[in-house]
Amino acid sequence: MITSNVNSIWKKAIGQLKNRLNPQSYSTWINTMQPVAMKNNFYYINVSDQFSKDWLNNNYAPLFTEVISDITGTKTAVQFILEDEINQINEQSSLIMDDLKDLKYSVLNPRYTFENYVVGANNRFAHAACLAVAESPAKGYNPLFIYGGVGLGKTHLMHAIGHYARQNNSNDYIVAYVTSEKFTNDLIRAIREEKTVEFKNKYRSIDILLIDDIQFLAGKEATQEEFFHTFNTLYEANKQIIISSDRPPKEIPTLEDRLRSRFEWGLITDIQPPDYETRIAILQKKAQMENLTVSDEVIAFIADHIQSNIRELEGALIRVTAFSSLNDEVIDKDKAAEILKDMLPDKKPVEITVNLIQQKVAAYFNIKLEDMKSKKRTRAIAYPRQIAMYLCRELTTESLPQIGNHFGGKDHSTVLHAHDKISNEIASGATLAQTIQKLIDNIKHN
Repeated sequence: MITSNVNSIWKKAIGQLKNRLNPQSYSTWINTMQPVAMKNNFYYINVSDQFSKDWLNNNYAPLFTEVISDITGTKTAVQFILEDEINQINEQSSLIMDDLKDLKYSVLNPRYTFENYVVGANNRFAHAACLAVAESPAKGYNPLFIYGGVGLGKTHLMHAIGHYARQNNSNDYIVAYVTSEKFTNDLIRAIREEKTVEFKNKYRSIDILLIDDIQFLAGKEATQEEFFHTFNTLYEANKQIIISSDRPPKEIPTLEDRLRSRFEWGLITDIQPPDYETRIAILQKKAQMENLTVSDEVIAFIADHIQSNIRELEGALIRVTAFSSLNDEVIDKDKAAEILKDMLPDKKPVEITVNLIQQKVAAYFNIKLEDMKSKKRTRAIAYPRQIAMYLCRELTTESLPQIGNHFGGKDHSTVLHAHDKISNEIASGATLAQTIQKLIDNIKHN
């Protein structure tokens, strides 16, 4: 039975929808709908058939949600349902609310705030972009795509956005932080339990979506399909999307082109490994936050020798100070070297071979080693192969024909073409140059 409140909301809603929909869409859909209930911040509308239900939930739910929420004065998600589903509303609305609460209160690390983030030349632009997005969601940089190596502070910045947004918005403002793995697992569960509509409503009712490690969607076709529609719905509803990855969009293998292009709609920013001065500042900040006693000499030693990422840098500091505390011993530079000997880079030079280069490039682009030597020409394989050929030419003494032989018998002109192509791309933009440098560092520090 329709309550007077549900009915009065609907009368106001159709007045607004008439101005938001074109005349054909309005006459096609509005006359076939019937509001049936409002429960737990969900407004249910009955439609006549499965096609209408699917089409409306996929294409019009965000608009209806915006209009109904504006009328009710609180976040109210719209769900289109069939007549035989009306009796299930009590059970389903409870489950959906639990799911929304799960996202709304997704755990953010309390230490990952803007106040605790050390800004340096390596991350200044990324930090400024994240702060701008946190202060004014969906007003400028949407989506915001952050990329960089492991342990460089991407997740810290994403959590910082989440904390800021939650502190400066109303209680019904949904800020959701999820990994791409959780998104995938939620979708699999929804398919298995035949609750895909609930899944869609859950993820499409978010105000700020922070999705971490998007590169793990590579190769997952069904998940990419669903994320594509989720992205479109949120974007069109003027909701903020922040994405992180270990590489820029164009270097994520087997990522659909339509997703790749959407990731490039907004702002792409990278985080580089910190320089020496920033590493010093990070260690000092960590020592201050954790009340750790450590000398400037030891901090300088750690900063000088641990250069790969912040996670290892802080891990080295914790190890040294733990040793000092547990053994009641003052640690100097020489003792720190002994404690950290397994973490310090090996000074012995690495022998760089074509096979080593192939292994490192294949691992970076998440392709099989044998694909390097195959005749496959898809971009996901051909591009990494060209980069590997370029690196072989730059880092080994092998001749062009010899390099070609390592790649399944390619002739010398193919290797030369790959080298020239990658050289030109490096000269024309910083993104590939950074990727090449990252690969070279990885190869040399094997």
